[in-house]
Amino acid sequence: MTMKDYAESIAFLGQWGLFQQVVFFLLCASIMPNGFGAFTLVFVNDIPIHHCFVPEANLTREWLEAIIPTRPLTHRYRLGVVKNLSAQGLIPGRDINLTEMEQESCVDGWSYSKDIYQSTIVSEFDLVCSEQWKQPFTSTVFFIGVVFGSFFSGQLADRFGRKPVLFATMAVQTAFTFIQVFSVSWTMFTILLFMNGLGQMSNFVGALVLGAETLTGNVRVLYSSLGTCLGFAIGYMMLPLFAYFLRDWKSLLLALSVPSMIYLPLWWFIPESPRWLLSQGRVEEAEAILRKAARWNKVRAPRVIFEGCSVSVFYCQGLSNIRVMTLVLCLFTMTIGYYGLSFNTSQLHADPYISCFISAAVEVPAYISSWLALLYLPRRVSVISSLLLEAVPLYLILLIPKSLYYLSLALEMLGKFAATTVSSLMFVYIAELYPTVLRNTATGTCTTVSRLGSCMAPLLLELGGYFKYLPYIIMATLAVVSSFAALFLPESFGKPLPETIQQMHQRESSPRELVSHFSR
Repeated sequence: MTMKDYAESIAFLGQWGLFQQVVFFLLCASIMPNGFGAFTLVFVNDIPIHHCFVPEANLTREWLEAIIPTRPLTHRYRLGVVKNLSAQGLIPGRDINLTEMEQESCVDGWSYSKDIYQSTIVSEFDLVCSEQWKQPFTSTVFFIGVVFGSFFSGQLADRFGRKPVLFATMAVQTAFTFIQVFSVSWTMFTILLFMNGLGQMSNFVGALVLGAETLTGNVRVLYSSLGTCLGFAIGYMMLPLFAYFLRDWKSLLLALSVPSMIYLPLWWFIPESPRWLLSQGRVEEAEAILRKAARWNKVRAPRVIFEGCSVSVFYCQGLSNIRVMTLVLCLFTMTIGYYGLSFNTSQLHADPYISCFISAAVEVPAYISSWLALLYLPRRVSVISSLLLEAVPLYLILLIPKSLYYLSLALEMLGKFAATTVSSLMFVYIAELYPTVLRNTATGTCTTVSRLGSCMAPLLLELGGYFKYLPYIIMATLAVVSSFAALFLPESFGKPLPETIQQMHQRESSPRELVSHFSR
């Protein structure tokens, strides 16, 4: 088949009939739990205000108030000494110089404030003091699961189909989010969190590719950019609402997992990708789906939809060029700005729920911008511009004095806006570059590499404790490097999805097209 045969063959369906509407909205809805899951740890893994626990003791009111030093809260004045001083009727600060008193660690545990949270895994499993390294490591383990899931699910989807892998990963995410509620230790929670991560982004990629291959024309662009990403953003914005009313980590996970069960019946409404079926030589199954779509759209399907389709053209030489392009794409996607700025929401507002909502709401105009860019601008122009727009405000934050806090906040949100735009563009761009036989594998592989960056994001933010601006410098520099790498990618603007490797190579172009496009 030629590059335009598929779109021409199914033109009788139109672009926006009942069939396309059902596929569009159901797949967008299936992505909403990803918005929950990706950032649940912002609340579940947060560190409440805490201090050393003081067991019941015969202490005066003055000593009960003074036994915890102002700094650090991770110690207390030695309890045995305090008991003796209290029994003697001595008053701290008047009779005793507290700065000269000996301190001890929190041998009796910690007392956690419940002003914001009833409980988090930090208060549940005491991830503080010597165990505090486990708190950022928990997020890293989750994203390691996402890395493995993205890598293997892409290959499985290219081999066994988009639909079964999509629903399998949805089931994994839902099941393990639910099972996490019954964790009795940090180790158990972390293992289950890793399993949860296996399905977290895998179903997003599966839904993206399935919809992109099923829909055509501007509807495909609308779905791949605005549709899928808004589904993610709506789930993200709903997260702080759930967390505000459910301030216990177990209740929050339970509330986020149980509603996801309603997605399982979608199996009978969401079809397999006809493009993928054709790539496997299963022409009759592809035609059966499209004939059903024709009945839904109330149009007449031709007697033979795909004439002369052959699978022999799905292999050709030139795999080395694909590897080079994939390496460039991997560098391009290896930006940690999106997750770094998303997990940095505690800096936005004193209330973590408002902070999370602000971070989520910024994504809506970003997704609209990416959709408009995909409609009217070459892909490389959009990607490079967004990456530079991400880098510049993050560098400028270094120059802003502390007194201009809100200006720094505005620059950080501008960087988050641009990083979100890049993330949206990335998925569409990769799906457009690779042929059907490699599309899910390629998308999964590039997503895998991008999630290596998200694995490092929690640890990167920890570096801010040594030098406040170091995370911003690293995120901005990676964005600049990625923008140069994007210059060497082929252009896919205005071209149909490639079905074969041969068609993919016909797109290879040089950066000179950037100039020629605007000179016309």
